[in-house]
Amino acid sequence: MGDSLLAITVIWGFIFIYAVMGTMDFGAGFWSMVYINREKTNATNIANRYLSPTWEVTNVFIVAIVVGLFSFFPGATFTLGTVLLIPGSIILLLLALRSGFLVFSNYTKGARHQKALVYISGLSGVLIPAFLIAVLPISQGGYIDTIDGVEKLNLLKVFTSPNVYAFIGFAVSSSLFLSSLLLADYSKSSDEMEAYEVYRRDALITGPISLVMAILIMLTLRMEATWLYNNMMEDKPILFISLFLFLVAGGALLLPSSKGKGMPRLAVVAIVLQYFLASYVYGKGHLPYVIYPNVTIETGFTHPDAFRSLFITYIVGFAILFPGFYYFWRLFMKDNRKYIGKKPY
Repeated sequence: MGDSLLAITVIWGFIFIYAVMGTMDFGAGFWSMVYINREKTNATNIANRYLSPTWEVTNVFIVAIVVGLFSFFPGATFTLGTVLLIPGSIILLLLALRSGFLVFSNYTKGARHQKALVYISGLSGVLIPAFLIAVLPISQGGYIDTIDGVEKLNLLKVFTSPNVYAFIGFAVSSSLFLSSLLLADYSKSSDEMEAYEVYRRDALITGPISLVMAILIMLTLRMEATWLYNNMMEDKPILFISLFLFLVAGGALLLPSSKGKGMPRLAVVAIVLQYFLASYVYGKGHLPYVIYPNVTIETGFTHPDAFRSLFITYIVGFAILFPGFYYFWRLFMKDNRKYIGKKPY
């Protein structure tokens, strides 16, 4: 494996982790907003239990993605920074607003203000994935114009592209699907069976919608980015395995178990594996381009000596961080004793 391929694999790994953790985090904010007035199910309280400690950890990975891109692929970063100035600024603004309101919702004592903050964080939790995923279709080519040697994003093409809207629909539905799955698992492990049934139902609704959006992505990709579609079709068996895992997850939510109907833990594992395989096929099909056809992993790559030093730094850093992430999971996701009797407001 060449240095540039190893570097893009690291970056794609960060993107996958953030995509899974981020969509769960953003979706939890939305569900907290939706069920804020349904106290009997305790669904909002469950969402807040997950949301409160995780949003800070999730942001670690978006920082790692930005720093990694800038360090490993300075050529690609320059192009992305130029053409994504407007959507990137919107994403940063929404992230700042959401983070700020989440802090205020934890420290503000007035129930009226807390509810308003929950609504704002919930709405931004749907908008952020929509803007974030728009980077992918833009990187597929056809949306960047070069005028007098200056690269500019053609917003008219972006807003009239079916493929872009398919990606946005997939981002929003996946955010709601993954978060409802995780919250269903978390509710069941916390013996909150009413909340579990609510989130299990939501997962059964949003799951098929996500699958439809994924199919629409492939159909529109075939028309707008044929080169990428053809590359992905070379790994068609992996895509079928991914589809099979989706069906396994759906079946797991319908299977009888010792406590209620459904096995959400199995569904979560199957869906994470499914998204991993699908992202692998997409990422492999995208090679060797970072931004088609402007930047490849070779033309945008940093100096090999700088890469080796940076790569060692990343390995050491995450060798230190990952045990902390595991401890965090055990502390906040498994130990429910401190939440007994605690209300969200």
